[in-house]
This record gives sequence, structure tokens and C-alpha cells, in this order.
Amino acid sequence: MKYPAKWGVQIAGMIFQTRSSTITGKDTNHMSQSSFGNKFKVTTWGESHGKALGAVIDGCPAGLPLCEEDIQKFLDRRKPGQSRYTTARKEGDLVEILSGVFEGKTTGTPISLMVRNTDQRSRDYGNIAYSYRPGHADYTFDQKYGFRDYRGGGRSSGRETIGRVAAGAIASKILGELGISICTYTKSIGPVEIASFNKEEIHQNAFYMPDAQAAVKAGEYLEECMKNQDSAGGVIECRITGTPAGLGEPVFDKLSALLAHALMSIGAVKAVEIGDGIAVTSSNGSTDNDGFTVKDGEIIKTSNHAGGIMGGISDGSEIILRAHIKPTPSISQPQQTVTKDKEPLSLEIHGRHDPVIVPRAVVVVESMAAITLADALFVNMSSQMDKVRDFYRK
Repeated sequence: MKYPAKWGVQIAGMIFQTRSSTITGKDTNHMSQSSFGNKFKVTTWGESHGKALGAVIDGCPAGLPLCEEDIQKFLDRRKPGQSRYTTARKEGDLVEILSGVFEGKTTGTPISLMVRNTDQRSRDYGNIAYSYRPGHADYTFDQKYGFRDYRGGGRSSGRETIGRVAAGAIASKILGELGISICTYTKSIGPVEIASFNKEEIHQNAFYMPDAQAAVKAGEYLEECMKNQDSAGGVIECRITGTPAGLGEPVFDKLSALLAHALMSIGAVKAVEIGDGIAVTSSNGSTDNDGFTVKDGEIIKTSNHAGGIMGGISDGSEIILRAHIKPTPSISQPQQTVTKDKEPLSLEIHGRHDPVIVPRAVVVVESMAAITLADALFVNMSSQMDKVRDFYRK
């Protein structure tokens, strides 16, 4: 009996996945790669217009104080309907802890979290069932799977980030127990960039900008975009303080690589910078290098162009990340596209969409950074024999 040639490719792929798991020591046998992390592993599930979305977090230590309110605070920062500059979809995004917590503390077993969808309007997406929206994953999903959930983008929808944010809230609690804090904010929207920094201002405007004047200008810019049936992108900056030196691996799992992977896995992120980022291309070694000195008996750097990571390993100084967010692809201007049958089509996207993704993505960037750091902390616990000996010494 002869088998189609593509079967051989599929079988070879399965063998490679199994062998790669053995070689790397990591579980790589995930066809859709919905899991992230090694020791602190997060798996997200659900679709935009399904019954619910959520996450399963495996590897959280027992004894961490945790309740639904701890997670809800994070989800409230990304939920829709917060201002005229976000989608009008009304979702409470109320989280339910299904497992892994007993009497207010984590049990060390998998934590399952769920958020129910309550305001789906799938009829808004009827015209894209057989056509491809510019800037979306419709075409690529069809090419990969041969089938897709077209309602709101299904798995590729921004609502997938609910699971990331819920897990990020738990990771942030772990970091807080260790004195590590994360401050994330909007650095720019379109051409409008912050000119000053006031941490207290971040949660006082609709854009999570630490500059009140810039927030006003951003609002004016977005009004013009909305008038023209258009959208805008921007930059999110994330600053992490209190991270110990030594996190990250020297080769493939550099902390910088892991953070870039985490942030680039967010659908709207098109570029990631660490420290001076792309500015280093026009710098010199004499100005880019961070010197060292001693203060109060501790080795510290004289500058932080590297953004807290050198050689792929944290150096103990502030970690500085920037995520560049693309404009919302769902706009009501006529756009050129084709149908699945290759017929030309002028498509106007209707429904409820954000004119800018950036403000709601701030907490998503923060959450992915927190998840990455929590995982790196747990992996690093076995980097030195002395650490293992001290941990198990009676």
C-alpha cells in the first residue's frame, strides 16, 4: 500500500519533535505551541467568540497568597470599553479560579483560570468568513490549518491575551515576594512621544502615559485617526527593578532572547528593543560600554546602555524593554483583498474595534515580562551547586 508523500513529512516531523524533546530536555511536542515557559509554564486556551478563555499555570510554588481579586486587578487594565479609544465591546472579564488554590494560598498544583465571554457579536464577522482581512492572520491560518474560526479572529484575536494577563498577575505576585517590581507605560502613540516622566500619572489617563500633556496630544491625534476611519500604533516601555544578577543562559536561552520571544509572541508586537536598542548601531564602543565601579561594597555599573542584560545574563541593574506595537488592522476604510476563491474584493471592516491597541497592551507586555522572569528565577535555582546544597541542607 502506498501512502501520500505528505504523510512521510508528517511522520518525520513527529519523529523530530520527539527527538528534539530528548535532545533539549524541553517539551517541544506542542503542535500549536500554546505553552510558554520551562519551570513556570503557562498554557493559554480559548477563542474570541467561544464560551470562555483562560490559562493553566503549572510550576507555581505552594504557599503563595492568591485570590481572584489579585488577578482581576490586572485583567481590568486590559478589558475593553474603558474609554472612547478602545473597542465598545462590553466584557466584564471576570476571572474564576478553578483549581490550584485552597484557603487563599496556592497548593503547588496546576492553577486553572477561566474568563467567560459574554458580549460576542459574531454577526459582525459574517463578511470575512470567505475573505481575507489585510493585516490579520486570516490568510495564514487558512494556509496552515485549512480551516479557521473567523469570528473575531478566533485564536489569533487579542482576547487570547486574557490568559497571559491572568498568568502574569500570578508571576508578578511571585516577583513581588522577591522585591522585584515592574513599571510599564506607553512611551508613544503615533508621532506623540512622552517628554517627561511622572509615575503617578500613568493610571490617570486613558493611554497609560506618564506625561499628562503627551496624553492630551495623543487623544487629539487619535481623534484625527478616527475621523479618517484609521488607526495608530505606538511604543510600550517596561522597566524592571530589583532583578538579581545571574538570570538567563549564555547561549540560546539568553534572558534577552527569552524576553524578546515573550514580547514578540504578542500578536501586535512588531519589534523589541532592550536598553539602547537600535540606537547602538550609530554608537561607538567607548560610549556604548557600561563601566563598573564599587558603591557601598557592591559592584555596580556606571551607566546602563545594555538595559540590565549583558551576555544574555541579567547584571543586577534595571532591565529596560520596549515593544513596538502596530496600528490596529481592523479599520473601516475600504481595503483591497481577495476571497478564498481568489476573487478581488473591496473590504470595509465593521464591528467594534480599538483605534489603538497600545493602552490595553501595556499590561500584556508587563505580564509576559513577569512570566519570563519568574521562569528564569526558577531555572536559575540550580545554576550553582552551592545553591542546591544550601536549599537542601538541614
